[in-house]
Formats: sequence, C-alpha cells, structure tokens
Amino acid sequence: MTNSITISPSFVIQLQDKIEYPSAGVLSKVLLKDNACQYTLFCLAANTDISEHTSTRNATINVIEGRGLLTLSGEDIALKPGVFVFMFANAPHALKAEENLTFLLTLSEKVAENN
Repeated sequence: MTNSITISPSFVIQLQDKIEYPSAGVLSKVLLKDNACQYTLFCLAANTDISEHTSTRNATINVIEGRGLLTLSGEDIALKPGVFVFMFANAPHALKAEENLTFLLTLSEKVAENN
C-alpha cells in the first residue's frame, strides 16, 4: 500500500508521527517527490522479506527504528537505528525485517557517466 502526502513550498515533517506498521508486509508513504528525488518512508512488519531486485536510480537508506538485514551486492549489512546506506543504481539488493523496521528511502537520479 502506498500513501502520498501533499506538501507546501516548504516541507517539515516529524517522521515518528508517520510510522505505522502493517500486520504483515510493507507500508510505504511517499513523503516528497520532485524531478530529482523521491523520499519514501518504509514501514515493514517483522519477518517481512523483500526479494532481490535493482533500481535504475541511486538510493539511500536511513534506518529510523527496528532491525533488519540488507544484502547489497552479496554483502550483508545489519540495519539498526542510525545506519545510513548508499546504493548505486542497478546494485542488486534484498532486505529482511527481523523486527518491525522503519527507514527513509531516498531515490535520486543517476549521475551521467563520462565517456
């Protein structure tokens, strides 16, 4: 399920107020989106798996609460509050929420490569 929040020209939000866990699976809320970035709050119920996939955009994960395991290009990364992860576009990754887990996902445009 995805929810969108309408914003004014300036944007301030208390992330803790937006956290809500589904009984199973993933609840995502797009907080802000423009031509360059998308900021989405993800709330995963305990024991939720997101199978391996890729994104055509660079991404960051900023863990707010809970614990989980991110497998990024074959490397296991423990997710816990305060962990920040940068992922290049097209990097294979999968995620397992070991307990209720909330993180802010930021998708940004891939910088053009110089030839």
